Amino acid sequence: MTRKETFTEDMQRDWDEAHDFDPKDPMAGLTGRDLSGPKLSRRTMLRLLAAGGALTAAHMVPGAAGMARAQGAAGGTLNCGWAGVAEILTLDPAKINQVLQFQITSNVLSGLMHIDADLVAQGDLAEDWTVSDDGLEYTFKLREGVTFHNGDPFTADDVLYTYERSSNPDISIHSGNLANVASLEKLGDHEVKFTLKAPQASFLTKTLERASGRAMTIVSKTAIEEMGESKYGLTPVGTGPFKVVEHELGQGVVLEKFADYYDPERPKLDRIVIRPIDGVEPLAAAMEAGDIQYIGGNPLAAQLIDRFKSNPDLVVDIKPAPGFQSVWINPWREQMKVTDFDKPMEELMKDKGFMVRLALAKALDRDTYVQQAHFGYAEPAYGTINPAMAFYYDDAIAEKSQQAFDPEGAKALMAEAGYPDGEGFPGLELITTPSQKRNGLVLANIYKQVLGIDITVVPKEFSVGIQDFNSCEYDLRLGGSGGDYDPDDGVVDWMMTDCKFNGPTRDTEKYAFGYFSNAKADELIAEQSVTADLEERKALVQEANQITSDRVACGFLYHPVDVQVRHASVNFPAESRIPGLHDLDRVTLG
Repeated sequence: MTRKETFTEDMQRDWDEAHDFDPKDPMAGLTGRDLSGPKLSRRTMLRLLAAGGALTAAHMVPGAAGMARAQGAAGGTLNCGWAGVAEILTLDPAKINQVLQFQITSNVLSGLMHIDADLVAQGDLAEDWTVSDDGLEYTFKLREGVTFHNGDPFTADDVLYTYERSSNPDISIHSGNLANVASLEKLGDHEVKFTLKAPQASFLTKTLERASGRAMTIVSKTAIEEMGESKYGLTPVGTGPFKVVEHELGQGVVLEKFADYYDPERPKLDRIVIRPIDGVEPLAAAMEAGDIQYIGGNPLAAQLIDRFKSNPDLVVDIKPAPGFQSVWINPWREQMKVTDFDKPMEELMKDKGFMVRLALAKALDRDTYVQQAHFGYAEPAYGTINPAMAFYYDDAIAEKSQQAFDPEGAKALMAEAGYPDGEGFPGLELITTPSQKRNGLVLANIYKQVLGIDITVVPKEFSVGIQDFNSCEYDLRLGGSGGDYDPDDGVVDWMMTDCKFNGPTRDTEKYAFGYFSNAKADELIAEQSVTADLEERKALVQEANQITSDRVACGFLYHPVDVQVRHASVNFPAESRIPGLHDLDRVTLG
């Protein structure tokens, strides 16, 4: 339904009021009082969503996020299967590089803030907060009486320690999220003040949020010093609703109710058992047999969605997912080699290595792939900016991109590069995870049909495959990102020369960059990060996205959907249904 078809007069008034601000104002027309705690008003929430370009008709229904709440008795054990992974390597927020990891830590570690079902930040360890009228100073009153799982009291010192640790790029891969913080001061045992370099209306959500942000997820200094970082990564000590009591690599994670959690009404469950399950049929068999009652982890294999939907014992809830998946093409392999993505486009088009890269991108029949690999449960992608980002998403990129499906153009490029109908082109290996093997085979068949080239699918455990990717020792790799709620998540984290995923462990003497490097894209991405005007930021984001698409940073493939599957006996409240997360503290059984 369109907005006009669904809006009442009151909803239309709220919509118009939410958008009534100067787009050049980094505070989006909000005062420090509006952004202060202990809870953001509905008006402020709608304005923040509008300022971020994420306001939708669904947000206009008053109280919609919290209408359905969990019913059933407290207590019991929830058995979960974490899909598409053989082992959960770390739960240390400074090291986490997978959505499936922070899905777990969001139940164990707290932050000053936590996003709600509307993706708006609400207080977590911050009981109250005030924001100066110029938007530069955020003063937080911390909850008193909060304890860590080891019994240590939570104080302002823990906020300072987390900041010092997370802002150190030698320790944290998320240090860039704190780049706009000029200083952090302790004002008392339970009071701190952040001073920003520039106003940032998204500071509460983007920087201080406990899950997807990760930079200021509060950690225990005592526990890290006593346990060491490796052990802490397995069994982190936090202040969250559940504590880790077991974590054995390859065997999974066991959480137990933290009796001293600051909210006496949560958690409801006594115990959560999280079992990594790497394989489509093993996951399905476990769910259908009742060995597990809930699925988290990597996106669900699409062939299971209709199967689970037809099972009356299961509940399948589908929402748009913020993320992208791609075919990553190693620019250092001889046949696909591109050592300078900064060349003018007309010169790049004469480079045989680039011809092959572009042919591989143009040969991607995304519609066929989505149908065959995902049974229609995905959207074709041409960049990192996904439809869930609403305002920033470019609806026309499919037609504008050099990567648009063009089988004849792809064949012509391969022929010009010296490989007519694929003749003489060496076989390539495509790395997938074991659960992605089927998807890889669909891709291999598309490449065979369109270009006549042979692709061998090589399933590897994620921990092994990501090492090859990070060190630039691969031909092709199927992979991407999730939990991308802001353009920074897509372009800053993935498309800049010095971003955290761009060949971080490569031999820099052999490889000047990882998978992509373009000076103009770097410039645009850096500029959009500090641009307050929404329309200007949108233009910068879309221009950078277009460059990465046209110059084939990778073969952009699809945007996933967020599928939650649970047994009918699992009561999951709407207020905890956050795309990309699995917050289980309000869940009950019965």
